[in-house]
This record gives sequence, structure tokens and C-alpha cells, in this order.
Amino acid sequence: MDTEDLLATCWTTAGDADPIGNDQRSPLSLRERAEAASAAGFKGFGLLHADLLVAEREHGLAGIRSIFEDNGLAHIELEALAGWWADGPRRAASDAVRHDLLRAAEALGAHHIKIHGDVEDGPLHLDLWAEEFAALAAQADAVGARIGIEFLPWSNVKTVHDGLRLAEAAGHPAGGVLIDAWHTERAHTPPTDLARVPGSRIVGVELNDADSQVVGTLFEDTVRRRRLCGEGSFDLPGIIAALRTAGWHGPWGVEILSDAHRALPVREATDAAYRTAAALLD
Repeated sequence: MDTEDLLATCWTTAGDADPIGNDQRSPLSLRERAEAASAAGFKGFGLLHADLLVAEREHGLAGIRSIFEDNGLAHIELEALAGWWADGPRRAASDAVRHDLLRAAEALGAHHIKIHGDVEDGPLHLDLWAEEFAALAAQADAVGARIGIEFLPWSNVKTVHDGLRLAEAAGHPAGGVLIDAWHTERAHTPPTDLARVPGSRIVGVELNDADSQVVGTLFEDTVRRRRLCGEGSFDLPGIIAALRTAGWHGPWGVEILSDAHRALPVREATDAAYRTAAALLD
């Protein structure tokens, strides 16, 4: 069968960007990254907020959209929003990022905006969080996008079950979960659980692989040691089959973060990310 569309998430094309430090901007131009993604075969592209601001200053939002259209990148993902549940200065900073992402989502025709929970693993007050999640989903819906919460095993939204509980409590159809294979596997969630996720609540999917043993903290392991699809220990065929059972048929994000991936020229890195993921989907 034909391979379903693949989306190069932001880190897959970011080159030697630092996902750990305060400055996460890619050293590569947006055009160079988009052309690499397109040449590899990707039909979608993910853009980090920090890189969005750089590209907007250089090209304007209309110019960014033209770059994507010129390279056949139809599925656009924006990330990431934190602190959307907070108050005080933390909320003010979050709202500034929210404004940027919503404005860009409308101008670029983005499919979704990625959000996550509290990486300090603070308490999750379900009623408050559901209310804030619903309001955010409504704002995304108003600009033609969706909100997907990416559960992170070290955060207070640790599993797909936690993310789904929040999305269902919020109740807005534009809100759902973003399912990353790394986070699913590290949270020890079996593929059979993914098959039971309501298809209407799956906003996005990300494929990647890793060794069976975690090295360092979960965060260090996820940003330094991911592997290309099929080159690690994950049951990716089982995950893909389960998500197809749930009703997901793409675009499939490919998110590769590792010291080895960052060291490669962007075209070589992006081609490897596409080729290995496409082989599994075929």
C-alpha cells in the first residue's frame, strides 16, 4: 500500500539545536529545513515557538506559509505551550506564547498546537485544568486548529490515560491527546491500550525508537538517545497497528532527538528519519 503521510517534527530537522538549554533555536534556516524535509519525502512540518519567531521576523507569516507550500508541506504542527493552567507571571508568559501560536496557526493553516502538563510534576486539579483545557481548545478551534496534550512520564500528565482523562473532562472536540511512541513505551503502556483510545481524541502521533534501558533521567534519555524507527527496542509495529485500529491513519509524526542525529547534516538526518519510519508504515 502507499505510505501514509509523514510529518517531520521540529527536532527532526533542527540540526544541532540544544533541546536542554535556554536557547533552543535551530542554527539552520527555515527554508533549508523545509527543503530537506520535502526532499526526504515528508508532507508535514513541525515548528518550535522559538524558531517560529525567528522565521516570522525574516519572512513574515505569509512568507513562512509560502515556504511550506513551495515544498509540499501541507500538515503543520506548532509547539509547545506550557503554563496554560497557571496564574501570575507564569501565566502571563504562557499567554504571550499562546497568542503567538494561535496567530500563527491561523495564518499557516496549522493542524494542531502541541501542549504539555507540568514538567515539575505539580498537582493536577482536574476541574481547573479541564476548564482551562476547554478554553484553550475553543481558541484553537476558532482559528481552525486543534490542541493536543503530549503526556510525558516525568510530568503530572504521565500516560495516555491521564491525557485522555483530561481531554474527556474538558469535553471540547478540538482537544485531544498527542501520542508519542517514546512516552508510551517509557510509561509501560501496552499497544492494546492505544487501540482503545477514541479516534476522535487522537490529535497527533509521533514515531521514534530507543534502547530498552533508560540512561540518566527520563528527560536526558529522551533528548539525547532516541533511535531511528526500527533500530531500538520499541514494539512499533504493534503501536502502529493499535493506532490504526483506533482510527488513526496519519499524518504520522517522526520525532528523532539524539546526539547522533544532531551531528548529521540536515539532509542526511532527515532522509534517515523518513526512510526508517516509512519502512514500518509500509
